[in-house]
Amino acid sequence: MKRNTITVPLGDQEITFETGKVAKQANGSVIVKMGETIVFATACAADKPTEGLDFLPLQVHYQEKFSSAGKTLGGYLKREGRPSEREILTSRLIDRPIRPMFEEGYCCETQVLAYVWSYDGVHSPGPLALCAAAAALVISDIPLVKPIGAVRVGMVEGKFVVNPTIAQQQVSTLDLLMAGTEDAVLMIEGYCDFLTEEQVLEAIEFGHGFIKDICHALAKWREEVGKPKNRDGLRPPVSDEIKQTVYSIMEPKLASVLRIKDKLERETAQSEMKKEVMDKFFPEGEESEHDPLEISTVFKKIQADYLRKMVLNENLRCDGRKTTDIRFIDIEQGLLPRVHGSSLFTRGETQSMAVCTLGGETMAQRYETLDGDGSRRFYLQYSFPPFSVGEVRRMGPPGRREIGHGKLAERALSFSLPDREKFPYTIRLESNITESNGSSSMASVCGGCLALMNAGVPIKRPVSGIAMGLILEGKQFAILSDILGIEDSLGDMDFKITGDGDGITAFQMDIKVEGITVEIMAAALKQAREGRIHILNKMLEVAPTYATEMSIHAPRIASIKVKISQIGAIIGPGGSKIREIMAESGAEIDINDDGIVNIAAPGKEGLDIAIAMVEGLTAEVEIGKIYEGLVKKIMPFGIFVEILPGKEGLCHISEYDNQRIEDLNDVVKEKQTVTVKVLDINDRGQIKLSRKATLVKSNN
Repeated sequence: MKRNTITVPLGDQEITFETGKVAKQANGSVIVKMGETIVFATACAADKPTEGLDFLPLQVHYQEKFSSAGKTLGGYLKREGRPSEREILTSRLIDRPIRPMFEEGYCCETQVLAYVWSYDGVHSPGPLALCAAAAALVISDIPLVKPIGAVRVGMVEGKFVVNPTIAQQQVSTLDLLMAGTEDAVLMIEGYCDFLTEEQVLEAIEFGHGFIKDICHALAKWREEVGKPKNRDGLRPPVSDEIKQTVYSIMEPKLASVLRIKDKLERETAQSEMKKEVMDKFFPEGEESEHDPLEISTVFKKIQADYLRKMVLNENLRCDGRKTTDIRFIDIEQGLLPRVHGSSLFTRGETQSMAVCTLGGETMAQRYETLDGDGSRRFYLQYSFPPFSVGEVRRMGPPGRREIGHGKLAERALSFSLPDREKFPYTIRLESNITESNGSSSMASVCGGCLALMNAGVPIKRPVSGIAMGLILEGKQFAILSDILGIEDSLGDMDFKITGDGDGITAFQMDIKVEGITVEIMAAALKQAREGRIHILNKMLEVAPTYATEMSIHAPRIASIKVKISQIGAIIGPGGSKIREIMAESGAEIDINDDGIVNIAAPGKEGLDIAIAMVEGLTAEVEIGKIYEGLVKKIMPFGIFVEILPGKEGLCHISEYDNQRIEDLNDVVKEKQTVTVKVLDINDRGQIKLSRKATLVKSNN
């Protein structure tokens, strides 16, 4: 392949694609540049379909090389290994739009790899990685239907910005990553600070304009440098005769089976119907010329077609609901007595046990990225155990789906959190899916919000979430509210939206077919808003506001602002003072460089002790103020009294009493507490005290 480069303008920037220079043995390889950020991607595929599979075995891996930013990892090995959360999320973002764009029947093992090779700290590598991966497929012989482009859209000072810089992203009220073809949007994932539906649609249209430019350029590039598409890996279509035979076996039971409302009962009936089909084609003890995979594929397709027609023609879904109906909702608050906050949120056959845990700085989640190290004071972790769908699976670390769903719910709720100054806690949410039949990520948003409220977190405004589906046949379409698992698999769109009645905080859409117009998306957003409000009202019936008192088991946290010059006094020589405070109070103490002292104690008593000790170490001595002090040393001319931690003053013998004192040892002992008044502080900081000034004068 000859070396070739194209450049595509994007607003006041440009993106460059290059091939033919690196990795020439891959099916396709592309280097993408914007500024000094460089992403490299390859696409490779097997020659023949994988036996026994009726789906595309696609692997997508994105990796950020720390050398790209002139860094090494902070761990012991100093080598990239297990993917970080951001790498997993970016891999998912690449996978989602390209997967539905392979030619039908393509089942060859395919691998797409993307690496960040250079990072300038200005241009985000995420959208560049998606463009690089899609371009590698476009110019390869792998049968991708058409070019795909991707951009990030921000909103800075009320104006949309394409591929905003890292600095612009910090002040943007919108973070939208989207991908699509020249004709349609395929994937969107966005987070925003309660933007309206109209603003979200406007952002999508804005971004798609630049995607069209990228796709148009890649289409021309493919003609110049692309390889002929290899279609040897496509499975041949199933014959009409087999389709008709399968349908004739299923037809008598099809309607009754697919109209069963209960998920498990319906799945049992489907299994029995499938067994009847398979027994027909594969009689026991006899050889058959048929492919079990073909029969299974036809079986699924017939069911999907029936359910789609039922929705379009009868406005009826398999569980008996109309297209706009929301499943029954049940909520229990505070179910777990020892946790800081909990909520059991059930919607139909989907259920989340959400748990909120509050803590100090040490509970924050540490992370390391190309942009630097940091910690998150709020994070949500989603788990999807096999029993939630009645299955047995190997247990292990969270998969990509769990990490993706958790991050979606986390960012959806983040816009409702109180400012750190008002609520200085670190917040950890868990969404434990105990039952699932669709929309478990949105159940995590609802349950997570309720758990926050139960824990007494003063959220700005409660939010709910809903998943929308779509059935599209030509110009006829139906939008489905609160979709089931089966509707997700047979439908043409999965559109998740979170927020309240006035604005959106998160939205994620995956589309399996082209042809979904802006008008359809607008209708879906409108219907989603109505469903979102319905769910939110159900939540507010149970929890009208957040709890006014936190659990007795929750730690108590306070923040104190001290002068930067006083940080050393709190820490003490070799950390002696801060260790003393923590030992006596049982509290955790964290001090940042700005003089913010964060104190987290198991209970109120420990918190009060720690606050008093910190304030004692940082308090300023005031002239005219009376203090309770400890006698540290007795001298012939007076006593030295510690009135604040580390701050001593001299009470002269003449200022000890109204009566003349010959020997102070006769009237006072070391370590005795005395009441003194500050008379003066000289230029050298020496403190003059008087006990006599606190005494009532004798009439004699």
